[in-house]
Amino acid sequence: MSEKTKKIVYYFFTLWLSLGMVSTAIVQLMKLPEEVQKISELGYPTYFLTLLGVWKLLGVVAVLAPKSPLLKEWAYAGFFFAMSGAAYSHIVCGHPMTEIFPSLLLLALTITSWYLRPKERKLS
Repeated sequence: MSEKTKKIVYYFFTLWLSLGMVSTAIVQLMKLPEEVQKISELGYPTYFLTLLGVWKLLGVVAVLAPKSPLLKEWAYAGFFFAMSGAAYSHIVCGHPMTEIFPSLLLLALTITSWYLRPKERKLS
């Protein structure tokens, strides 16, 4: 894969990841009744929605910002832990695949975006 193609694919997956994180963050920050019910079923307190929503928004800013490779690494790690934790929580609670899939999709997008990031976005 050429560097130009790799960069295009990186931005495609990174923008898709960012859109997913922003949309879920907004829903979490709005504390819609469905989200409150889901988080309660998973055994987490409702205030966790605010924490996750804010972290996701800050993570998207870090991933999209042109500089700060160390901050990007932390954001990717945070996305990885949040999405793998969400998928695991749904699995342990016996939720159907339709509830697990969004977390797995965002986890896959996180890994793909991290793996394909251009040299200038990596730690030296």
